[in-house]
Amino acid sequence: MEDRILLEPEGIRLRGMARQFALGETLDCGQAFRWRPAGEDRWEGVAGGRFLALERRGPDIFLLGAGGADLPFWRDYFDLGRDYPALEALFRRNPPLRRALDCCPGIRVLRQEPWETLCTFILSANNNIPRIKGIVERLCQGWGDTVPGTPLRSFPPPERLASLSVEELAPLRAGWRSGYLLDAARQVAEGRLELRELERLPTPEALERLLEVKGVGEKVARCVLLFGFGRVECVPMDVWMKRVMAELYPRGFPRYLRPYGGIAQQTLFHYYRTLR
Repeated sequence: MEDRILLEPEGIRLRGMARQFALGETLDCGQAFRWRPAGEDRWEGVAGGRFLALERRGPDIFLLGAGGADLPFWRDYFDLGRDYPALEALFRRNPPLRRALDCCPGIRVLRQEPWETLCTFILSANNNIPRIKGIVERLCQGWGDTVPGTPLRSFPPPERLASLSVEELAPLRAGWRSGYLLDAARQVAEGRLELRELERLPTPEALERLLEVKGVGEKVARCVLLFGFGRVECVPMDVWMKRVMAELYPRGFPRYLRPYGGIAQQTLFHYYRTLR
């Protein structure tokens, strides 16, 4: 994989990775909410307080403006260390997954900042993607820090949100979710919820701890572990995935898929929600 990551004057080039990294399907499939299309085959967004433009050029993906100092962050964020071609070969042993991959290959599971992931999925409850994006953007514009060289702002830290009231969050138009957001911020700011500790806990224990946070149910907790902590065995179960599992996997995923169930579900989720 390392031989495909090249540092060039205009940014980081991922050589030959366009098929393994479908930009729109990865960045706009409901796992992250701060990426926007900026032209054909180009997306822009903010993660970890950094602005990035991604562009597909033929077989390659370019991370424009990113340098060597940024590479460790983006390697983790885009899961560049994982052998997705080998994973696809494994998935293709399964007929439903093979059909989904034929229609929408290249969906990666992002490894996002845990605090932002917790908040955005609390805000996602009984919500749709465009509305979640709007709430998250208003939250960042209202309380985030300036991202150098852009009009955008970073995701606000828990300490900043913890000092606010539900009334002060009214401009978000998040409804009852604002109270849950503040509770999470206060738990993290006061050390009652240690996100670094969750990193070390076994998945069942981390899941149990997240379920103690107001507004975090089973689905949200699994989303946080999958998209914020890289626990790729976690399978969030929303309405769509419950239908998929009932129809195709009534006994659960085959044993060989279970260690990567979270990655498999992301492809199945996108295929059945948008293309089937």
